[in-house]
Amino acid sequence: MATTDRRQSRRRRPRQMQDEGASVEWAPKTKLGILIKKGEITSMSDALKTGLPLREPQIVDILLPETDDEVIDVNMVQRMTDSGRRVKFVITVAVGNSNGFVGLGQAKGKEVGSSIRKAIDNAKLNIIEIRRGCGSWECGCKNPHTVPFAVKGKSGSVEIELKPAPRGIGLATGEVSKKILKLAGIMDCWAFTKGKTKTTVNYAKAVFNALRDNTEMRILEPEIRKIGIVSGPVATENQKQSAMPAPEGE
Repeated sequence: MATTDRRQSRRRRPRQMQDEGASVEWAPKTKLGILIKKGEITSMSDALKTGLPLREPQIVDILLPETDDEVIDVNMVQRMTDSGRRVKFVITVAVGNSNGFVGLGQAKGKEVGSSIRKAIDNAKLNIIEIRRGCGSWECGCKNPHTVPFAVKGKSGSVEIELKPAPRGIGLATGEVSKKILKLAGIMDCWAFTKGKTKTTVNYAKAVFNALRDNTEMRILEPEIRKIGIVSGPVATENQKQSAMPAPEGE
């Protein structure tokens, strides 16, 4: 009986340690995480401008608490071994705050739930800051509602070109790219694709590569003022009204 009691106590110890560790406050391990923990960096734009690698998903949770996620694809992979058939799931997830930041990540695991959580963390580590503007000659409103200029992305056989659209057109594209563009905060856009767009993962990667090309392109200052290009988040109407000073006498 003594041996069985010892075995049961040994099996229970890891569970207790795991429960205790779940309540422990986040301890940053990277230089960027330490700067954010100290309060020296307070926005995601400043964190990306430092050039330091983003290796902790908790950074995105702190700087972008309003981030949403969308499962793009769930693929089941089977492999025959000597012990039998093994099944794994490959999950592709996109994250974004619908206001200038978007990320794409993948993860593989034996269970769907844990793989989705891991894919969300990987997508947060790949988050980028995009540019928006009014690049359509049919509009000219100078509000950041579409891509500022045409950009291209490619992954595998899939090629996509995103072009500026006038206000009110919406997202004239497929369902996969529509999910990613919504998370990025783009409301109007034309999209032209080539290749096998039924391969959902390559389609999503092509859209993400096009948005990344948007951030890396160099633009002159006169063009920025002409098109009304904005990088990153834009204040909403409610935020603008709350930031306005109260009238005298109230």
